Amino acid sequence: MAADAEQAARKRRLPDWFRTSLPNGAQQAVFQATKDAVKDNRLHTVCEEARCPNIHDCWASGDATFMIAGQECTRGCRFCAVGTIKTPPPLDDEEPQHLAEAVDSMTLRHAVVTVVNRDDLPDSGADHYKRCIAAVNERSPDVTLELLCSDLAGDMQALAHLLDGSPLKVFAHNVECVPRLDRTVRDARASFSQSLAILAEAKRLRPDIITKSSIMVGVGETDEEISEALALLRQAGVDLITVGQYLAPSAKHLEVARFPEPEMYDVWAQQAMDMGFSGVASGPLVRSSFKAGLLYRKTHDASNNETMPGAYVRVAEAQHAPPAPLKMDEP
Repeated sequence: MAADAEQAARKRRLPDWFRTSLPNGAQQAVFQATKDAVKDNRLHTVCEEARCPNIHDCWASGDATFMIAGQECTRGCRFCAVGTIKTPPPLDDEEPQHLAEAVDSMTLRHAVVTVVNRDDLPDSGADHYKRCIAAVNERSPDVTLELLCSDLAGDMQALAHLLDGSPLKVFAHNVECVPRLDRTVRDARASFSQSLAILAEAKRLRPDIITKSSIMVGVGETDEEISEALALLRQAGVDLITVGQYLAPSAKHLEVARFPEPEMYDVWAQQAMDMGFSGVASGPLVRSSFKAGLLYRKTHDASNNETMPGAYVRVAEAQHAPPAPLKMDEP
């Protein structure tokens, strides 16, 4: 029993490389301004709802990932901190305007909009997402836009409507885990195969849009399964990939199975580039939307010397030429 308790304590204890710093001075002022802009426009952010460990770093840089279509999700994935509700409140018709005003007030270069699952709606919220993206683009045409979308319940017609004429630069949807762990990690209505189909269809419908996905490690997978999942994503035409460590939001959520050493993330990053991904961000604290604008910019310009602390970042040269490793920044 004592040995079991000691093992459980080790699993709960974060390794030394999980260290973040709080903003101060000018950075603190930007953090507060970002927080005020979100509050004043009655918006939600995945930064807050998902209890992201990078919130101070991103908000102090003036970056935020906005969460639309409600504060609670119709699904109950075991890893996610966002609340679950069977019948959410109606969509807010004023949300597109509020979102556009918030983005305009924050002097952003790249805005990420993410969504909760809305299985209660016939189109899973696709038309609402489309209107939100259009409103932001109309008010801030110079801001590049990324949508971290749900799987739309596998509805390809809803996806086609969402992407038709959209000003999106990046369409992202996360597979979250390796295929074998779907039923352990995700809601029963989600699956790796359904997520892969959405990503492949998005690329078919709009080959001009960058597609992106994300994998968590530490939920029971093996190193080999991560490599296999990366290969499946690349075969589906996914351009960008992020790999990061799962952290349990509470004792009621899925338990962390392991903490791979930081060097392993460099191995996955190089594997991804060898497979032909345009860009990858891989590191313990990496999240799907962490420094999303930076990864997008690096993908378009391999000479970009901006840094992503705590992550291995790789980008290919034009047309998937052999990748040149970029500098790794220490956590």
